[in-house]
Amino acid sequence: MDLKTGLVGRSASENRNTDLIIAGGGPAAISASLYAARYGIDHLVLESYQPGGQAALTAWIENYPGIGRITGGELVSRMKEQAESWGGTFETATATDTRVDGDLIEIKADSTTYMTRFLIIATGAAPAKLGVPGEDRFYGRGVSYCATCDAPFFKGARVMVVGGGDSAVKEGLHLAEFASELTLVHRRDRFRAEPYLAEKLLSCGNCTVLWNSTLRSIEGEDGVESVVLDTPGGETRINLDGVFIYVGRRPATEPFRGLVELNEDGTVRTRDIVHTSNKNVFAAGDVTDNGLRQVVTAVSDGARAASAVFDLLQ
Repeated sequence: MDLKTGLVGRSASENRNTDLIIAGGGPAAISASLYAARYGIDHLVLESYQPGGQAALTAWIENYPGIGRITGGELVSRMKEQAESWGGTFETATATDTRVDGDLIEIKADSTTYMTRFLIIATGAAPAKLGVPGEDRFYGRGVSYCATCDAPFFKGARVMVVGGGDSAVKEGLHLAEFASELTLVHRRDRFRAEPYLAEKLLSCGNCTVLWNSTLRSIEGEDGVESVVLDTPGGETRINLDGVFIYVGRRPATEPFRGLVELNEDGTVRTRDIVHTSNKNVFAAGDVTDNGLRQVVTAVSDGARAASAVFDLLQ
């Protein structure tokens, strides 16, 4: 099989061929593209229909070295512009299936089949759901997983954030700038978020935290009107207008099941940070089982993955 001509029996128009495919469009994928371009690797980035990944939806990023306070969208935009200036090529497509075909990897994305020698999985993770009654019913009608996207719709409203990690606290801080009342519900007795962020949220005059509490259901007619909680004092009903849920993330790895080994939680099992069970496939960013999931670690993973591909091409 010739990488330049495509699969035997298929026309060239049905297949796209390259040395490296980078699946994903967030910081890990963009960094991998930048480094691949500088290494002179023929590559293509398949970014989904949400360019920039979850980082692009983050209201403010304050801990990226050398940048200072910046919106997630602006930071990701700068990254992508830099990668493109070096020759990085981005295409809007979402990988739906993958398999090994001889010495190559076949990737199906929308209506196109791509053939590549190497693959970097950098598809990130989507917000996890609680699975409580009313969550699906009121999605888009008061239930949201993105304060950056939807906070302006809740100006002067009463809103609730469920969660206690960095994402919950960061998005809570953003919502506090719009909402008249903000209630944060956390199932533990302390935040898991960065202490600086936690202290900042606790100092907000319009924010109340309910510790050791869980959301049982979301109720209303045409939209969210109230929630029922399990609290240390028993069942509690609170009237409000919106619920923002941040209880973890679900890795976008289903298209790669069978191609690489996955952990029970769906993350890609890695060794030496970016190496997977397939010697020609690497993983970077939130899709991996690496502990710290930050923009700075995602771009580091992307650089490492591109470097690993370069080493194999020598």
